[in-house]
Amino acid sequence: MSLESVKAHLGKYGRDKDILEFDTTSATVDQAAEAIGVIPAKIAKTLSFRGEGEKALLVVAAGDARIDNKKFRHTFGIKARMLSAEEVLDHTGHVVGGVCPFGLTKEMNIFLDTSLQRFEMVYPACGSKNSAIELTCEELYQYAGAKQWVDVTKDWNGEAREQTAATTEN
Repeated sequence: MSLESVKAHLGKYGRDKDILEFDTTSATVDQAAEAIGVIPAKIAKTLSFRGEGEKALLVVAAGDARIDNKKFRHTFGIKARMLSAEEVLDHTGHVVGGVCPFGLTKEMNIFLDTSLQRFEMVYPACGSKNSAIELTCEELYQYAGAKQWVDVTKDWNGEAREQTAATTEN
């Protein structure tokens, strides 16, 4: 049913026929990258967090990015606390491994992380553990109804790896 809600959502943009469905699972970043044939960083993973009150929020980030708790708190004014699998299903209508910012059960604030902007094309899931779609960042922003671009991740641009290497050399 979740894939169907995404197809209906993307159908408003004439993109429902562009959804890729795989014979194998694409539930993790690495599995999705392998199924599609791209580097893991190009997978647009959707992360679900507790927001203000009962409302949750989604952050879509590059597959190689990790949430930076300090940046998250500075940007949103709250601690980064992920939803449980049951809460994710309740808020999004999608199971973990197929979560995307399309065809959601409840209204949510959606943000795109700047880690995605280094790619011309990215690949978010489409509501199931074996689906994805190829989109430009502009299309992802539009189709998701994103509120804004944010910078709440780390480790994708090499800065943390360089700091770690420098620390271990001393």
